[in-house]
Amino acid sequence: MAEEAKSTRAETTGSDDINEKKQGHLLERTESRPLSDILPEGAVDPVYQAKAEVLNRAIQDIGFGKYQAFLFVVTGFGWLVDNLWPVSISIILTPVVNEFHTRGPFLTLSQNVGLLVGAVVFGLGSDIWGRRVSFNTTLLIVGIFATAAAGSPTFTALCVFAAIWSVGVGGNLPVDSAIFLEFLPGTHQYLLTVLSIWWAFGQLLASLVAWAILPNRSCPQTATTCAKKDNMGWRYFVITMGGLMLVLWGIRFFVFNLHESPKYLMGRGRDAEAVEIVHKVAAYNGKTSNLTVEDLTRFDKEDITGEGKALDTSTKAAVQRNVEKFSANHIKSLFRTRKLAISTSLIILIWAIIGLAFPLYNAFVPYYLATRGADFGDGSVYITYRNQVILSVLGIPGALVGGWAVDLPYVGRKGALSVSTILTGVFLFAGTTARTSNALLGWNCGYTFTSNIMYGVLYAMTPELFPTKDRGTGNGLAATANRIFGIMAPIIALYADLTTSVPIWVAGALFLLGGTISLLVPLEPRGKTSL
Repeated sequence: MAEEAKSTRAETTGSDDINEKKQGHLLERTESRPLSDILPEGAVDPVYQAKAEVLNRAIQDIGFGKYQAFLFVVTGFGWLVDNLWPVSISIILTPVVNEFHTRGPFLTLSQNVGLLVGAVVFGLGSDIWGRRVSFNTTLLIVGIFATAAAGSPTFTALCVFAAIWSVGVGGNLPVDSAIFLEFLPGTHQYLLTVLSIWWAFGQLLASLVAWAILPNRSCPQTATTCAKKDNMGWRYFVITMGGLMLVLWGIRFFVFNLHESPKYLMGRGRDAEAVEIVHKVAAYNGKTSNLTVEDLTRFDKEDITGEGKALDTSTKAAVQRNVEKFSANHIKSLFRTRKLAISTSLIILIWAIIGLAFPLYNAFVPYYLATRGADFGDGSVYITYRNQVILSVLGIPGALVGGWAVDLPYVGRKGALSVSTILTGVFLFAGTTARTSNALLGWNCGYTFTSNIMYGVLYAMTPELFPTKDRGTGNGLAATANRIFGIMAPIIALYADLTTSVPIWVAGALFLLGGTISLLVPLEPRGKTSL
């Protein structure tokens, strides 16, 4: 298409040439719209939008190659870290509470506040100082402060370190997803969903390391006193995880040469550098690119909108282009029709409910398993973390089943989400009836399997419900609701009796509510193309 348009332009002259160029650009932009989901059409600088679509086509022409394959791995670290550290907090919660004799939910609260701050700071900051700086900074923050946290003399110090390292954790997904998408051909954007497999690996890795370190280096659950020298396991675990973060950061920084995002460079008026990056990626993949600086700068010369406006390349404009995704107009667009308004409201509500239910249960399940195991007479630290590993393994097939279930006839996204969410709540309720440790483990295996299906479906379904030009706003609102309610989870837990099944019943009820609400979403994306 691009070559035909170029050929046509070459054969025209004078005013016809200009008109043909404008028509060609508009036609190409219309046809390439699926490759520009992040850019709300008509709401951002039209010159920026036109140039971004040229870069999209250039990346599409290069195709998926070695560079994108390596990028899949190093950005996958972000998904791994996003789950590894919340799981790690839940893993160390019991020995930390035993040692410091304090209220564990404050540690989870500190973490969730850091996650929210990190998502905002690095998500917005990547448009100020660039994707590459953020990409090369987040894991370093996590590694340094997690390693330092191993020497925490008090519970307060540990909470402070957890909040700071969580800033780095929270900054991973918004930055890494942007980087991956901006170098990914439109035909391979489904790989963003496949990246969630790293999320399951994060939980498994944390559980395996904990199982190896904590059993012989932690105070027994039944101990009346717990001295630091008898409870060094959680400190060894944290420093090990922190060291792993530094290794992953080293791979990102020293082994893989991440190029700055061409779209970021273009948005700052550095068109020549953007073109240079495209050619470097093409060469790395063994390909060539026909993109030239003129392909971008021509939009500065043409009056695309009829208003004679050139691209604003200031820092303020770069930030504004990002903030514009959350403008009132885009929010209103998500409620333009009755069906769309109901779908938008319900999907955000589902994210909020799960954002409360999931951390409320997951943050305290090791403590619950340990105390119930003690009641059953087999609450050893070894068995507790062995069970955690078993649960983590089931997360991997759960994520894969979710990808298969969404396309089942008569089930679709809504059915798969509703069934998996309701079953998640049912398994939680069933777990409270367990009279043996093995029965409790079995019910929790069911929970882990269905909850990973639930997340896989929810991650796939959410962006499909929003129109392309407003998708960034919709995703942002859903993510914000999830993080805010995630902060509420430990606050609620502070007033709950963690030695009982209360947190389990609350979380289970929330999952049942979320699953029921899923059936009320009027739009079903299965078998349809997102607008």
